[in-house]
Amino acid sequence: MSKDIKIKKGLDIKLVGEADKTVEQAIVSNFCTIRPEDFHSVIPKLIAKEGTRVKAGDVLFYNKDIEAMKFVSPVSGEIVEIERGPRRRIDAIKIQADKPQSHKDFGKFNMNSDAASTKAHLLASGCWAFIKQRPYDVIANPEKSPKSIFISGLSTAPLAADLDFVLAGKEEALQAAVSALSKLTEGQVHIGVGSNNSPLASMNDATIHNVSGPHPAGNVGTHINKLDPVNKGETVWTVNAQDLVVIGELLLTGKFNAERIVALAGSSVKKPRYFKTIIGSEVATMIYDNGVEKGGNDRIISGNVLSGKQLKPDGSLGFYDNVLTVIPEGDDYEFFGWNKPVFNKISTSRAFTFSWLNPKKKYELNTNTNGEHRAFVVTGSYEKVFPLDIYPMQILKACKYEDLDEMEALGMYEVAPEDFALTEFICVSKQPHQDIIRKGLDLMLKEIG
Repeated sequence: MSKDIKIKKGLDIKLVGEADKTVEQAIVSNFCTIRPEDFHSVIPKLIAKEGTRVKAGDVLFYNKDIEAMKFVSPVSGEIVEIERGPRRRIDAIKIQADKPQSHKDFGKFNMNSDAASTKAHLLASGCWAFIKQRPYDVIANPEKSPKSIFISGLSTAPLAADLDFVLAGKEEALQAAVSALSKLTEGQVHIGVGSNNSPLASMNDATIHNVSGPHPAGNVGTHINKLDPVNKGETVWTVNAQDLVVIGELLLTGKFNAERIVALAGSSVKKPRYFKTIIGSEVATMIYDNGVEKGGNDRIISGNVLSGKQLKPDGSLGFYDNVLTVIPEGDDYEFFGWNKPVFNKISTSRAFTFSWLNPKKKYELNTNTNGEHRAFVVTGSYEKVFPLDIYPMQILKACKYEDLDEMEALGMYEVAPEDFALTEFICVSKQPHQDIIRKGLDLMLKEIG
């Protein structure tokens, strides 16, 4: 079987505001915030209390269902606030960071250790949070063994960080992480790369696949579907490429180093570029020093424009995110917008839109959905941008009416919400596809486990 993955179905959304390939040190954030909602399905049991001083790597909370699964502080400092929601749910843990940072020493790991020792070390150090699983797109269950592990070394989402650029020079840490992960599966570690220049292209203990095509060619879900689909009773694990660096440095140095290179991008940013920062840092320190108007009518997104999470101006970087996107808020209305030729928007339809005439043009889009929510309309457009061997319309409807047997039969075990970001983008019915899939996965996790 060919190692190459070539995708024809999909859609590249070219937007204004791509980050220039220059890296600056972000202004050191005074506060760092960890939100348990980033770890879907985890019920946190708090260990650290308000007023407690912690080092980077000290445990903040653990998973109630799997007590060995620890979640640690990315910085050293004092816990100044525990934000709680309804029924005393833990919404956020806010840490006032020290200026000189100190780290808990986990000790340099013996890379010749067996799988059990490797797993125990990753769980104790907080690095297990970086390992996710399909089915259900949640943090991996350490009590189960995956049939394979997938890592994507390219991101094809709009304005996404260039992984070849941000991973450059991190080959030693990447190799340590890949070698450790290879011990946790009886199958293969699959790595998808966009070119032979990728720092991941030379990894040992892994199978390298050259990936090409439009978005979502870079999604790990696309690679799973093409190489090793997930059936009932099977599990595969996934790890983000930049999270490999944190895992590798932990193994090599014994320190949980939560530093991350983040792309600040979007048409509302005057100087889009890359910053060195820390997971959970305040986004205001990067955004408002780069031409984004304070109090302006812009949307701040932690992640890409298709699957990221909206932030408030005082928000913090998501645990898994490596891009901050700022685009105009689309709260305006166009007179007869549905009945006139459109030249400044991208669309898969040729009715009144002309983006197909200039495929290389970059667009300055806002958040306007250009329509309102309505019942599903069968147009056949989803299949044009959905490369997985799955029927998107049928699986969405099965999730809506909660038919577990049909969801299983249609391939629900191998999908994640991000796999449906493009179908949501082009949906003429303005249905929240990613939310529908997330609720469907949660139902299966609850009922089937």
